[in-house]
Amino acid sequence: MPHSRLTGSRIRERRLVLGLKQAALAKEVGISAAYLNLIEHNRRRVGDSLLEALAKALKTDPAVLAEGAEAALLGALSEADKRLPQAQAELDRSEDFAGRFPGWASLVMAQNQRIQELEQMVEALSDRLTHDPELAASLHEVISAVTAIRSTAAILSGGGEVDQEWQDRFLRNMRDEGMRLSSAAQGLVEFLDAGSSEEVVPIGPSEELATFLDANDHFFPDLEAPSAWKAGARDQAIAAVIAESAALTSREAQDMARHFLLQYVEDAEAMPMQAFQTARTAHRWDPAALAREFRQSLPSVMRRIAFLPPTSDGTVAGLISCDGAGALVVRKAVPGFALPRFGAACPYWPLFQALAQPERPIRAVVRQPGGARRRHVCQAVCVQQDALSFDRPPVYEAYMLIRELDDALDGDALSHAAPIEVGSTCRVCPRTDCAARREATILSAG
Repeated sequence: MPHSRLTGSRIRERRLVLGLKQAALAKEVGISAAYLNLIEHNRRRVGDSLLEALAKALKTDPAVLAEGAEAALLGALSEADKRLPQAQAELDRSEDFAGRFPGWASLVMAQNQRIQELEQMVEALSDRLTHDPELAASLHEVISAVTAIRSTAAILSGGGEVDQEWQDRFLRNMRDEGMRLSSAAQGLVEFLDAGSSEEVVPIGPSEELATFLDANDHFFPDLEAPSAWKAGARDQAIAAVIAESAALTSREAQDMARHFLLQYVEDAEAMPMQAFQTARTAHRWDPAALAREFRQSLPSVMRRIAFLPPTSDGTVAGLISCDGAGALVVRKAVPGFALPRFGAACPYWPLFQALAQPERPIRAVVRQPGGARRRHVCQAVCVQQDALSFDRPPVYEAYMLIRELDDALDGDALSHAAPIEVGSTCRVCPRTDCAARREATILSAG
């Protein structure tokens, strides 16, 4: 997204309109107040990720801050055209349209944004209806009760002679099954009523863990000084982090969080935060160079790159891992790259190419459909998780680091590379001509 030299001024103007303190806004987006002050006086460039965070905090569109209102309208009209190319909108006249009818242009922009929000809601609800174990259990309970009642009714109305004792027993069964059916139906209605909320509710230990990690942005400052701990202090610190979380309600989720945090502490001990952040900037976010400097594996370095806070220029990275069956284990999202909450991901991700080629690092530039069509650099590797053994097959795990392509970090080779077109998951990917499609999309083409 091109930024004008007045981006900082627009940020300051919007902040003042909302009555926000400079320090409060800086804290919300994870930068210092001094750095925000330089940005607002147009003395520092704003990275795309930081701009998006500022726009979210300021409740506006990033394009409005970067380019001004009219440019934002033009960008929105172009995006709306990409969503419905069959409408054959006159893009060459969009500037004239936005200038002469700014109200109508704003309406088109608002409707396009609303369509995106509704598609995201449809995606979440569709995934929940497809994969939620609570729904499956409720439906199974309803079907079982109905089947039992039908069977009993068929016996009683079959015309044969039934002893009074057996009649009483069958009637008691019908009463009990009727109560079970009523209870199951009530639970199903409550589930569907809760599902109408846009807020995502964890539906299992894995979802509890994901909610816990997302709430902390995968960063735990209380676990960043392992070398200073005494014996047993590590386990106490991890237990305190888990105890403070309201998201980890089940024992299974707490055990999964404990395993994740033990690995987090090991990475923190091998790659101290300040030293690693300095090296991360010096090596231009290159996992291979960082792995050589700290003498750590690529997966450990990838986790550290993604989980530590972003640098002052706003560069951030996401991380995905999967097991040998391709099931996603860790999901840390990055702006502009959609991740599925349930089900299988896009097979064109470099993550799965790496899974098919263990120990071979893979790097590619990818692009997802819709929205701003950002390009992302994906670096993936698959490693053996357990020790070599003659008695069992190896267990593999693959990791993929995701970062928005940055000309300053990635150089001409990647900047001019043709991106691989990928999706998030088939259900919400509008590409109908994809050779890897496994199910129909619920979205319109665009």
